Amino acid sequence: MPDRDAALAAAAALFDTGRLKDTLARLVAIPSTSQDAAGAPHLGRYLEEGLRPWLERLGFAVQVHPNPEDGFGPILTGVRLEDPARPTALLYGHGDTVRGLEDQWTPGLDPWTLTEKDGAWYGRGSADNKGQHAINLLALEAVLATRGRLGFNVKLVIEMAEERGSRGLREFVAAHRDLLAADVLLASDGPRVDPALPTIATGTRGTFHFDLVARLRPGGVHSGHWGGLTTDPAVLLAHAIGTMMDRDGKILVREWLPAGGVPPAVKAVLEGCPVGGGGEAATVDEAWGEPGLSAAEKIYGWNSLIILAMVSGRPENPVNAVAPDARAHCQIRYTVDADTEGFEPALRRHLDAHGLHRVLIENAGVRMAASRTAPDHPWVQWARGSMERSLGGRVQVIPNSSGGLPGDVFVDHLGTPLVWVPHSYNGCKQHGPDEHLLPGPAREGLLAFAGLWWDLGEK
Repeated sequence: MPDRDAALAAAAALFDTGRLKDTLARLVAIPSTSQDAAGAPHLGRYLEEGLRPWLERLGFAVQVHPNPEDGFGPILTGVRLEDPARPTALLYGHGDTVRGLEDQWTPGLDPWTLTEKDGAWYGRGSADNKGQHAINLLALEAVLATRGRLGFNVKLVIEMAEERGSRGLREFVAAHRDLLAADVLLASDGPRVDPALPTIATGTRGTFHFDLVARLRPGGVHSGHWGGLTTDPAVLLAHAIGTMMDRDGKILVREWLPAGGVPPAVKAVLEGCPVGGGGEAATVDEAWGEPGLSAAEKIYGWNSLIILAMVSGRPENPVNAVAPDARAHCQIRYTVDADTEGFEPALRRHLDAHGLHRVLIENAGVRMAASRTAPDHPWVQWARGSMERSLGGRVQVIPNSSGGLPGDVFVDHLGTPLVWVPHSYNGCKQHGPDEHLLPGPAREGLLAFAGLWWDLGEK
């Protein structure tokens, strides 16, 4: 009689024999970037050639649907029903990637060729998100091969526009809520809190974007004749940003922050939670950010302001002129505890109070909404117990991941609790050159999901 240990052994064998690596190499080789027009033909190809034959062998009824929004990638659904009386899990992933940035990768590495080097697997999408949903599907395959059935129902959504803000996904899920109805979302994206610590995230922070603009004159004017006489928009903009955040990263527009501070339940679950493992990517600067908060509370329970881009004049070819304008593109990463409708009015009041009436706020709005399932939700605790049994150690639960994902879509239209189980880490360099997946967490991910799938099918 097959048992749980046999399923975990089968999952481990998929890693040890090279099956996971080979599968990922095949998927990475499809240059399915959604941020470059050249990648458009490969978005559908990823679904039709990369996933459909595999999913159909696993017993899924597969459909590839056009995106409800013109100009954005298609969406795949897969349904494998065994018994309507048994639980139904919804598995999500995205097969689109950011730009390849081929000329910026380390010599010897290529974004569309999976390459093992220095104990890591390099390739675009290896961590975000091809490797992560491939791990979960291979674990499903291991359980199916061991038990001969799943013992539950599983549905799948793979979108091809996540790197463009998941455009069309909300409309699609709303229109197909009966097809996608499920008891829980079990999916993977983003990083662990530390490479060595398996993690469950019960939501994600959202993103609110806006432009700050100082637009003062039709064109540049001679710096010798006008410097010291006419307002420099870059200086004006720098002062505006300086009023929004102090030199140590504390947000000064206090209306942007959770009104009651970090909620007690969030603070409790983050006690002792590590933050780090960025490798060469970045360091944790303890003095940066909100005073009095731990690093985990800053990134998982608080809001942050980031200046994504700022320009005045032509930095690549400066001329002797006072620039006509300056622009900064800003982002707030926020938790569900913040009032996003008040973000823009609060900033306008703040700038005006500092005499910065000429600094404009443009293109303001939510790009990706925040979401959170209670960390003590029964599905979350069930998943934690299953993973700790499979991996033989502690699993860290966090109230939301630090990045953004479209979990709110599934909460709003399907009512599913969220259980995100990331297989990557903060230093994976996703969205930049040299993106990679670490084999150790990937193998643990196979074991974790094999255990989850097995336990979900138990009587």
